[in-house]
Amino acid sequence: MGRISDTVKHLIIINVIFFIATQLYGDVLYQWFSLWYFGNDNFSFWQVLTHMFMHGGFMHLFFNMYALWAFGSPLEFKWGKQKFLFFYISAGIGATLIHSGVNYLYLQQGLDALAANGIASDSVMDVIRQGQYSPAWYDYASRGTIDNMLAAFSTPAVGASGAIYGVLVAFGMAYPNSELFLMFIPVPIKAKYFIPVLIGLDLFSGVTGYSIFGSGIAHFAHVGGAIFGFIMAWYWKKNEFDNHRWN
Repeated sequence: MGRISDTVKHLIIINVIFFIATQLYGDVLYQWFSLWYFGNDNFSFWQVLTHMFMHGGFMHLFFNMYALWAFGSPLEFKWGKQKFLFFYISAGIGATLIHSGVNYLYLQQGLDALAANGIASDSVMDVIRQGQYSPAWYDYASRGTIDNMLAAFSTPAVGASGAIYGVLVAFGMAYPNSELFLMFIPVPIKAKYFIPVLIGLDLFSGVTGYSIFGSGIAHFAHVGGAIFGFIMAWYWKKNEFDNHRWN
């Protein structure tokens, strides 16, 4: 972890520009560029990419950009600009697919639970599309089921974290014995230990709903980015493609 690579530097600059723009025109840009559920009227196809450059606050931006610099630059120096950028965007899109798939399941679980109690799915969707809900729904399904259904449809996702988790996994595979000095842990930890534990905590939080790192975190997007990052890095390494640079 030393000097910054070119593509990483440009990605950070783009993220910072997006962040400054959201401070000036927040509501409009969040509506246009955040990732909404694909059945939501606010959804547009470009959000699959643009949400990766949006952030919910300065600390969200800071930690993602710090991780991008610290773990992304060594990979870009190893792979080259085009290969790293392809990996980064692909991991982010993979995170989007997993996140959106889980949201679809959450929505269907809620609709199915209510339909089993005689409440038509179409009427439920009409209410949700208006940004509302019925307190009576909690009488027919668990609070977690209803809350997940509402959040899946109405809460947009922002942030580079999915792509960053892909980068973390690839870094751990390329430099497993690299010792990481983290701000909140006073002793160095090797990448091959820290990164799997971090992903495991996200998976635990996503499955149980108990968030260790705070609320409003798209845990399955993190896991999705890690999965797609692992698949790409593993495939490249297995096929002796890992050390080939793209010019």
